[in-house]
This record gives sequence, C-alpha cells and structure tokens, in this order.
Amino acid sequence: MAYADFVTAMMALFIVLWLLNTGKPVREAIAGYFNDPAGTAEKMGTNRIGTADNLPLAKDDLSKLKEELEKAIHSMPNFDALKNQIEITITPEGLRIELLETEKGTFFDIGSPEPNQTGKALLQLLAEQLGSLSNKISIEGHTDAKPFAGKTNYGNWELSTDRANAARRLMQETGLKADEVSQVRGYADRLLRKPNAPLDPSNRRISVIVHPL
Repeated sequence: MAYADFVTAMMALFIVLWLLNTGKPVREAIAGYFNDPAGTAEKMGTNRIGTADNLPLAKDDLSKLKEELEKAIHSMPNFDALKNQIEITITPEGLRIELLETEKGTFFDIGSPEPNQTGKALLQLLAEQLGSLSNKISIEGHTDAKPFAGKTNYGNWELSTDRANAARRLMQETGLKADEVSQVRGYADRLLRKPNAPLDPSNRRISVIVHPL
C-alpha cells in the first residue's frame, strides 16, 4: 500500500511539473474542464476564433477568421465601392489585411496622416472584429514612390509611420485592447506592392497583420 501511495505521489508530481511547462492556453483549457467538466469547457478545442472569450487564435484558425472578416466587410453599405480595395491573405507572418487605395478611392486624403471617413469606417469595423482576440497585431503604413510635397523635414517615412499610428489609435478607441498591438511600422515606399509601377495608387496602403500563436 505504501508503494502504491508513492507511485501516485510521483505521478501527481510529474503532472504538476508538466503543467508548469505548458503554455497559458493549455493551462486555461485544463482549468476550464475541471471547473465545469459537464459542458462549458469549450476552451479544450482550437476550432473557435475567440469571440467574447478572448481565446488565442492558432494558425489553423486563420482561414475561419478570414471568412468572418470577409462576411463582415460584405455587409458594409458601400462594399461595392470598396471590394477591390480590400485584400485579405494568409501569409507565413499571419492573416494580412490590406487596405489599398485607388485613384478615386482613398482611405486618407492626399498628404494627410489622418484617415478620412471611409478609412475610419473600415478601420472601426476591423477593430470590432479583431478586438475579441488575444493575438498580437501589427499595423503597417506604406506610400507610393512619389516624393511627399509639403512640410519641410517631413517625407514618406514620416507619413507612412503617422498613418499607421493614426490607424492604431483609432482601432484602439473603437475595439482593440490596449495591449493588443505589438508593433506600428512605417515603410515609406520600401515595400512597394507593385515594384514595376512605383507610382501606382495601390502602393499606398495600410496593412493590419494578425499574428498566430
């Protein structure tokens, strides 16, 4: 009997050591099961994208999030005018959401670091959809290769960074949590979407990246 107690104690020790070395989502899932083994332990799976539970989004769930974002964007009143300006792709870095400008459709007025009404509406929609996740998010600003004309000592580097930061500020005011954004990046014209057409309007864009665990 003493040997059996010893084996049980050792097994319990190994389980505790294993739990201490697992990630937070696994610990939360196990705790959720023991708190309610009958039915509310939905955290045991990875099929959910983290609605109101602030669950982390695994890489395998990116396609589901992509579908939900596309559905939400389709419901926007001016979707027909925007459908060619929004591109959502799954990349090694995560789910990349690109807001692309055209000659007639812009998210920022020319030379302005602040989003216009169209830009605000779309960024707010994204913030509402992404704010329920616990994944980290990066926001990038990009310009075309046309030199910025206006302020002295202010160019495309400053403009792209200011636009990305303005997008972050608005998204945090309308849905994103304060600690959800991990990076704000300004690339000027260094990462052109169309390198062979450096002045193409689609090079001017805001990119929102949802990083998987």
